[in-house]
Amino acid sequence: MPEATPLRYELTNSVATITLNRPEVLNALNATMFDDLEHAFTTLAADPTVRVILLTGAGDRAFAAGADIRGLVATDATSGLAVSQRGQQVFSQIERCGKPVIACLNGVALGGGCELALACTFRLASDKARLGLPEVKLGLIPGYGGTQRLTRLIGRGQALRLMLTATIVDATEALRLGLVEEVLPAADLMPRAHQLAATIAALSPLGAAGILEAVERGDTLPLNQALTIEAEIFGRLCGTADKHEGLTAFLEKRPPTWQNR
Repeated sequence: MPEATPLRYELTNSVATITLNRPEVLNALNATMFDDLEHAFTTLAADPTVRVILLTGAGDRAFAAGADIRGLVATDATSGLAVSQRGQQVFSQIERCGKPVIACLNGVALGGGCELALACTFRLASDKARLGLPEVKLGLIPGYGGTQRLTRLIGRGQALRLMLTATIVDATEALRLGLVEEVLPAADLMPRAHQLAATIAALSPLGAAGILEAVERGDTLPLNQALTIEAEIFGRLCGTADKHEGLTAFLEKRPPTWQNR
């Protein structure tokens, strides 16, 4: 990916790292960045050598400060709808890309930046991170999925409290609420992310994809319907070469060699 674009991309040992690269505006999300995110995740989802994706922001101040406010000033009802739908489309693509995506929150994650983090599989935060959905201050609501994903993640009451009061929480409070999974000193954030990614990448890629699919498809269904999906995926994996390799390696007390088929 060209250095001039708003994203930087690296691939090391089956782990892709995407860096939002507009530090001069705190990595605010604009139309070009949405296009680049769409392209990057389309490419990574189709690449069998990529097992885990890390997503972070350039600099030490921000993961992403939100949408590019200047780009919203001229919107009306019609163009505003299109802006929201575009953000929702790209963030849903990230959420459903079939591979674990770890948000590495190196600084503020506000508005659209927080919504981007919510679309990831889970979130690690620097102790400098701050998170919130303060769009009500602008006469708006979160428009890239935040009203729905935050509510599902931390519960209706807490989500409404944060959004209606435009509260911005620090990393410790985000951890208490379940908005992030771990809080680390800034210097330890990316090493810990790479450690987790390496652990996941060493395990079954089909198994990881199956877990993500089961949770995604069953998340809002009644339990009996969700269990049907789980059984379907379990059965499908039982017919794979990787299931045979995993069980054989376990019985032979050796590391498995995954074939991703």
